[in-house]
Amino acid sequence: MSNDDDDYPDPSPEELGIGALFEEAPEPFHDLLAPPPDDMEELLPLMPQRTAAPQTWVVTVADAKFHWYDLIAGFPPVPDIRDPVGRHLRRMQFDLEATSEKRLLYFAISRPRVRFDPSRNTSWGFFSLKLTVPLLVGTEEKKDTLTIELTVPFAATLKKPTVVLTDQFITLNWGGLIEALSIHDLLQQFDNPYNFASEVLYVGQTKDPQGRLARARLMPVQRVHQRQSEDNDMLLLIQRMNVEVMSADGDPAELDVNQNPVATDMLLKDRIDVIECALIRYFEGPEMHGRSDKEADIRKQRVAEVARNNNLESFRIDLRLEEAGKYHDLHSRHTSVSRNHVIDCRVVEGHVIVERVPVPEKKG
Repeated sequence: MSNDDDDYPDPSPEELGIGALFEEAPEPFHDLLAPPPDDMEELLPLMPQRTAAPQTWVVTVADAKFHWYDLIAGFPPVPDIRDPVGRHLRRMQFDLEATSEKRLLYFAISRPRVRFDPSRNTSWGFFSLKLTVPLLVGTEEKKDTLTIELTVPFAATLKKPTVVLTDQFITLNWGGLIEALSIHDLLQQFDNPYNFASEVLYVGQTKDPQGRLARARLMPVQRVHQRQSEDNDMLLLIQRMNVEVMSADGDPAELDVNQNPVATDMLLKDRIDVIECALIRYFEGPEMHGRSDKEADIRKQRVAEVARNNNLESFRIDLRLEEAGKYHDLHSRHTSVSRNHVIDCRVVEGHVIVERVPVPEKKG
């Protein structure tokens, strides 16, 4: 990434003079299209061998992680890695950059705004590591406090850390170790009374040779971000999916002949492409949040192709996680709040028909 873009504080692509880059960059759904035959010719010997028996899939979440998208969305300066907050931001950037090489799914998620209040002091409990932190909650910036109990890290040389607050970050200096946590890190890691749900605004796939998601250059996500009120924060929930294939012929991905990188990736691409389409339909509804007719048509063609090539009859997506917290209380304009979304899916003429499966809600 060029540092020139990052040095501008103004988040407007037009004022940065890079609006044309967004216009010229292909939409991410173009990856669903088959490459030209000439590009495929040398890969033909490596193409996956399919099986004939019908398939059903069980899709689960292998792991999931939140990243605070607002911290990269305004074309910020390059983080100073000598500063604890800068190191935190750079780690997040590295994590997001790494996803562009992988076929992972992400949800763009909106949550009510919460900030630390640097104008007030933190306080310690007597004879304990209970730290009370001042907060500003919601659109009205209601003054509140949150008490958390810290654990002394292994590398600490102090019994209690010195604490520095900004509106977005808390820094804990333990002597031998300095921790920086964003407000959203803190709310995920410690018990708190806030029962805000995470609204899913957009569903996407991370695989992108241009790595645009980590640099806030992916136009569909930026459009969603720009439509967000300043009263809300936007995060990315990155998820790695596990797909178990049920078939009389077994899973074609386990065949010896399909262990080369091309076959492995093509079979995984089939699965993630269709799972992405199903989750778009489930969370974004029929209108797909303003996605173009061209995208809808390409997705329909791709779903039909995958169903045909894999003899796919149906599949179930189970988004439940063992260690899920309040941030995993997901909802959208098309589905109600739950930490336990389980979705039965079938393909009909290129359309994914989704049906939510009622399951008992876990509390906590």
